[in-house]
Amino acid sequence: MIAYSAKTICAAVGGVLLQDGGEPVTGVIQDSRAVRSGDLYVALPGERVDGHDYVDAALQRGAAAVLIARKPETLCGGKSYILVPDTQEALKALACWYREKFSIPFVQITGSAGKTTTKEMIAAVLNRRFCTHKTAGNLNSTIGTPLTLLSLSPEHQAAVIETGMNHFGEIAYMGEMVRPYAAVITNIGQAHMGNLGGTRQGVLQAKCEIFAHLAPDGIAVLNGDDDLLRSITLQQTVLYCGTSDGCQVRVTEIAEHGIEGTDCTVTTPRHVYRVHIAAPGGFMIYPVSMAIAVGEHFGLTEQEILAGIGEYRSVGSRMRLVKLARDRVIIDDCYNANPQAMAQALNLLVKTDRPRRTAVLGDMGELGEGSEQAHRDLGKLTAQLPLDAVIAIGDKAKYLTEENGAVQWFPTVAAAEDALRGLLTPGTAVLVKASRSMAFEQVVEILEQSV
Repeated sequence: MIAYSAKTICAAVGGVLLQDGGEPVTGVIQDSRAVRSGDLYVALPGERVDGHDYVDAALQRGAAAVLIARKPETLCGGKSYILVPDTQEALKALACWYREKFSIPFVQITGSAGKTTTKEMIAAVLNRRFCTHKTAGNLNSTIGTPLTLLSLSPEHQAAVIETGMNHFGEIAYMGEMVRPYAAVITNIGQAHMGNLGGTRQGVLQAKCEIFAHLAPDGIAVLNGDDDLLRSITLQQTVLYCGTSDGCQVRVTEIAEHGIEGTDCTVTTPRHVYRVHIAAPGGFMIYPVSMAIAVGEHFGLTEQEILAGIGEYRSVGSRMRLVKLARDRVIIDDCYNANPQAMAQALNLLVKTDRPRRTAVLGDMGELGEGSEQAHRDLGKLTAQLPLDAVIAIGDKAKYLTEENGAVQWFPTVAAAEDALRGLLTPGTAVLVKASRSMAFEQVVEILEQSV
């Protein structure tokens, strides 16, 4: 972050400067445990804890200033205190003000699945020409987005911002801060449908909030194979990416090689790209084609775009391959899950060249009234695929057994531990996938230790 005085920040958020400690602010943080010298600590209220209870701890760790909605009884000498009515709204105001300092390409990404992969792919491509800032980790929320924007530095020449949501209004809220030149929607699935009217139309409505703050001369980059996204009309340029007729960025000649990656041809109005995608999964054609669309829009050459695709690396537990002795592999995709992503991952699993293919599947969260049917459908899919074993874990995952009697069900990871330890035999590929709340990194750990 560019350094600013507490007085300047106070004016930006419309607050009251209770005390000016004189030290410039060089960063913004909401976690008192992660405070660094020079930070502005934002005391955010939460469901379980209130950030105001940790103001003194943040100052002791070196915070230069605090943003608060509750006036303390005493003030620490040499520190700045900025009082506002609502600290979250003040954080948003600060991010909006700071965003104005940067006349660089901003890309905002949302979608039901594949947001992080698409973010990483687009950032890898843009980074071949521009010093590119991107959302770190899972900071894609209404709190993470302003913190991401506030970590921009003068050397940054482009920014790729991932925005997640589970309620109406959140994408628009974050879009007001980002104000993108390119708006990307990966797909419209069933994730968070329970909070959005219970239909994909509700999900579409929520995701389309991304266009509320899209630059008039900007572009929308959309999945052209998604039936709902194909219904969108905008004043801005719309680029559809996919395999369907009418996609301006068209993917053809797709050759999947299981976990070894995918080859394809991507044709745009400007170039024909022959691409090798090192990451597993045929669905990777969408992040790649979208990255090509964005890269071309911002002036990158064919060579730069292909080099960026080649530099893409998956992050976290998103299709992470753990290759082990005696031809064993774990496909660690346990960061999150929804019906669409589950189907994609299972279809990838069956295309691997390992003689034995197994899956450990857990609950999919936030599906609302359709949750039971979605888990039943998943069970039906596992019965149709050539899988050697399926272990289901969790209360909702129990519905898999009603459509596939061969599924082994356990209520918890601990209860499944013995079965897991015997799963990874030589020549076996194991897919591990569930919603983040299931903490399936424990499953991966057990499997690794079992070898």
